[in-house]
Amino acid sequence: MALVLCTGDDRTLLKTRRLILERDGHKVVTATNQQEVLDACEHHKFAVAVVGQWLPAQSKLQICDAIRQKCKTAKILELYSPYSGKAFEQADSWLAVPADVPQELAERVNELAGNKSSPQKAKASRKVH
Repeated sequence: MALVLCTGDDRTLLKTRRLILERDGHKVVTATNQQEVLDACEHHKFAVAVVGQWLPAQSKLQICDAIRQKCKTAKILELYSPYSGKAFEQADSWLAVPADVPQELAERVNELAGNKSSPQKAKASRKVH
């Protein structure tokens, strides 16, 4: 389990990502702008920060810079549209959206957080044996 910061300006997408990651055993805090990111970083030590794909490039860069400055231990996963490309080359990982988001998002977060496998997968494998 990891503490994850999810950022973006679409509250519906944030809610969906939060549910995906919580189902996988993570705790999730959401932020819709740079100030909320800064506030969240003051109160939490995040393992991973997921930066939403629909943010304007300049906002995405400002949010990523704020995460690097204030959440120094967080690994950044940038979600991006294949049409617009990556905005933050200094991210630790990238995920093109659309993709198999539920599974791949959780897998990417687990990799960045240093988890070998997701708690959900571990439960499934225990049931089989």
